Amino acid sequence: MRIIVAGAGVTGYQLLKMLVAKKHDVVIIDVDREVCEEVYAETGAMTIHGSATDVRILKKAGMDRSDVVLCLVREDSDNLAIAVLAKSLGVPSIIALLRKPEYEPAYKSAGVTTIISLTDLLLHQLMMEIEQPNVKSIMPLGGGKAEIYAVEIPPEAKSISMTVREITEQPGFPKECVFVGIYHQDSDIFCIPRGDHDLREWDTVFLVSNRQYIKPATDFLRGSDFTGKR
Repeated sequence: MRIIVAGAGVTGYQLLKMLVAKKHDVVIIDVDREVCEEVYAETGAMTIHGSATDVRILKKAGMDRSDVVLCLVREDSDNLAIAVLAKSLGVPSIIALLRKPEYEPAYKSAGVTTIISLTDLLLHQLMMEIEQPNVKSIMPLGGGKAEIYAVEIPPEAKSISMTVREITEQPGFPKECVFVGIYHQDSDIFCIPRGDHDLREWDTVFLVSNRQYIKPATDFLRGSDFTGKR
């Protein structure tokens, strides 16, 4: 996959290294020549010194032949300009890091296909650490409309020995939460669960859920007492 990364800040640089490790064809653009040289020296990725808001720079980077552009520069106004140019050059997937919420409508109008809100991610992570310290958010889905969560099952949990089918049929478990994986610590096995898979102590359960439903789901899975247990 050919990917253009606009902006070699902390986020762009770390993401670039991950993409290179996955063998993607990556080009990074940054206004800081020294940063470009450091990126090339460490990763070997193609780097272009210049502004990603300049269409000539984007064409030099081969954006018209790219599958994805990541708009990760420091200002929303610049990310917006990059997104507009990327759309005009026919890039099918445009991902932008939103820093100020008031820019979100403009991003949508510009044709950004995925908007990642830095503020929302930080606030959500802080709230998770405060309210649900035993639950870890793994990855946002659908532009943040849902997420994959990891929930550890303690030894005193009443959900131990219950099957996935039994749990999802209980009135206290949100129907909007879906089991997508279970890691059994005792056997060091990860499985894609079916209805007859049961939970064991210290299992890590992976759920796809909207944020509003993860607390009742977690309370159910980790709770030491709930009604409806078979």
